[in-house]
Amino acid sequence: MAFDIAVKRVYEPAEASDGQRVLVDRLWPRGVSKEKAELTLWLKGIAPSNELRHWYNHDPERWEEFRRRYAKELDGNPEPLRELGALLEHGRVTLLYSTQEERYNNAVALVAYLKENE
Repeated sequence: MAFDIAVKRVYEPAEASDGQRVLVDRLWPRGVSKEKAELTLWLKGIAPSNELRHWYNHDPERWEEFRRRYAKELDGNPEPLRELGALLEHGRVTLLYSTQEERYNNAVALVAYLKENE
């Protein structure tokens, strides 16, 4: 199944082309109101565990190991993946994250996981 998925920072303005906007962080982003976020869903359960998040600490040298550990967590937690899959059946979904790191974040890792397990 092909899917239409995008990734962007929650601090960037919402656009009609975003489709359904899904926050995939465990913590609510600082300084963003619920109105400004314009979320379809806050999918906390799909975010990396607090332990993994703290271990990774956005260290690019830990990226590949982070992705491996995160994939293992996702494998053991199918319900949030089903929720996301249901949204993807209805068109574009934009995964939102809060970190300043644009290349090495859980939303990017999640997209890679979804593509590998398509």
